[in-house]
Amino acid sequence: MQQGRTAPAWSPVVAGYVAPWKARAGGPSIKTIAARELTHLMYAFGTVSADGLAELTDRCLDAGACDGTAPSGPFGGNFVQLAELKRNNPQLRILISLGGWNGSKYFSAAAATPISRARFAQSVIEAFFRPYPGLFDGVDVDWEFPVLGGRPGNLERLEDRSNFTMLIAELRGKLAEFSALERRDLELTIAVAAAPDQIVNLEAAALARLVNRIHLMAYDYHAGSAITGFNAPLFACAGDPNPDLNVDASVSALIRAGVPPAMVTLGVAFYGRAVADVPQERGGLFQQGATASEEWGGSDGIDYRDLLARRPEQQGFRRHWSDEAQVPWLYNAERRIWISYDDPLSIAHKAMYARARALAGIMIWDLFADDGSLLAALRSLPARRSE
Repeated sequence: MQQGRTAPAWSPVVAGYVAPWKARAGGPSIKTIAARELTHLMYAFGTVSADGLAELTDRCLDAGACDGTAPSGPFGGNFVQLAELKRNNPQLRILISLGGWNGSKYFSAAAATPISRARFAQSVIEAFFRPYPGLFDGVDVDWEFPVLGGRPGNLERLEDRSNFTMLIAELRGKLAEFSALERRDLELTIAVAAAPDQIVNLEAAALARLVNRIHLMAYDYHAGSAITGFNAPLFACAGDPNPDLNVDASVSALIRAGVPPAMVTLGVAFYGRAVADVPQERGGLFQQGATASEEWGGSDGIDYRDLLARRPEQQGFRRHWSDEAQVPWLYNAERRIWISYDDPLSIAHKAMYARARALAGIMIWDLFADDGSLLAALRSLPARRSE
């Protein structure tokens, strides 16, 4: 840089998903989300119908359209609380997220032809923007997963590598048209799998030219496995049988595929995963267990707030820390239960990594899983200025 000039401070995106099914009776409330700490909130999820059209997942929970009745005002259900968050936090941008693990079955059909792609893109406008004016500031597409299929029963098609790009291009065009009518900018983001062998199923460079950001789901590296590998390690460490399954390897793979670092939002996990019947060697790390521990969240994992509330240290668990992977884990030698999770220290390390790599910022799954300390770990980071 020229002497005497200072680059702008790193001003990161902090984008959090909210899982609305957790907001049912007795659960957390959307209106309590610390929206002032966020730049973006993604409401997860809208779904794709068997006809390849975008639609609400739960009309009653989402929009208050219960038992054939309509809400009395423009918004109902969770959308009332979203609107209130936005009124109280004018800087907040809210995106509707489409798909997810349970809602991606029919993405392949929606992306298959020019006609189906056009119908899908128009349905997004008709389902989420016209009925709820001003509520959503964009769309997040979370197709889990093109080519690979994802959940059992999803189609596995090699042609979905290019079909996904064309679907996003069609949606980008439709959002641009509607943006012009509304006289406001609408964003388009995508969430993508983090394993390098899944990143190759994307036309990553072409997608980066069409979207505002790419949310890298840098977690669940060993979901479904009984081997005790970290859920979201920052780096590989000695003895790791899968040294390419970590945040750094995923970020590097996405950048090598042609995505500019400033387009990448690094996903962090506000939950942990537990494995049962784990041998004691290495404090349970990289051992062959039996299955996900049902007592500690099962296949869905356990929210960080719930993990803390159960006070594992008082139940015989010992906390360990990996200086190499820069994440913690818990192990109970007597009960042979191993838990991989993120805490404020590991979240801070990941935020510093995102800053050092000049990434767009941080993405969170999910906000309701926090006890407040994980989001606070992001807030405490000072902005870095380039010299």
